[in-house]
Amino acid sequence: MILSDLRKAYHKKIFQEILYLKHGVPNFADKDSKSSSEIACEMIKSIGLKPRGKPVSEQSVGKVFGELTCDYLNKSFSKLAAFRPGEWNYSTSQDAEGITKFAQYRHLAILDQELQKNRDLKSILGGTYLVRPDIIIARAPVSDKEINRKEDLLGEKEEISRLTPFRARNSTALILHACVSCKWTIRSDRSQNTRTEALNLIRFRKGNAPHIVAVIAEPLPTRIASIALGTGDIDCVYHVMLPELKAAAENLKKEDQLDMLTTLISGERLRDISDLPFELAV
Repeated sequence: MILSDLRKAYHKKIFQEILYLKHGVPNFADKDSKSSSEIACEMIKSIGLKPRGKPVSEQSVGKVFGELTCDYLNKSFSKLAAFRPGEWNYSTSQDAEGITKFAQYRHLAILDQELQKNRDLKSILGGTYLVRPDIIIARAPVSDKEINRKEDLLGEKEEISRLTPFRARNSTALILHACVSCKWTIRSDRSQNTRTEALNLIRFRKGNAPHIVAVIAEPLPTRIASIALGTGDIDCVYHVMLPELKAAAENLKKEDQLDMLTTLISGERLRDISDLPFELAV
């Protein structure tokens, strides 16, 4: 029951810190949409937790949502260490370097330096390659001692495996394992920046692409579709309360929304937050 308890604790913190009612409507719903409002109300009713009494600024909601999600992923993914061992780094505070400090993207730091010197080139490329995800999960390179822990795999004098960043002897840069975009709500005009970031993570990498996912709380399946439908950029979208969302749409007989939700789930484009730790272990 440990993973179930972690999911419940995650929900409890969301209710305590960022979920509140505005004119009787949860703040992750669109008050101008009857379906959005009704589904959101039904979802929090099924969770059985009391929303906080005081409102939170929109900017604070996004920041805290990312922090709570990062904490949940840290705790839940750590429970699967037997399947994905390693020294892991979790962060929601991306500095000016963005992804350039990670092994697959260090070359972008050189590109950025050249762009600072050349205004014409900078005007062409801009700065869209400097992605700063809401959450990053990175793995530290592994020492030769650890690699050789069970048997001498490398040897001291053998000229092998001298280029892989997995070995700490070759590189000290963290290896970017996953990038998580957090969306408390979805508006179609806002969701596209997640796709743009995903495409840049794929396009500008040298080496393996990290997991590229989105975590959302949006209650309206037709809006979730704007970020979840299609392939080629985001691996998958994870909802913080997917079973509750499905039950709400069924109870309210929102056939159009339930039809879209079924399409997203059966099409393997939408999963629950509890699925994500396992898929980070792949």
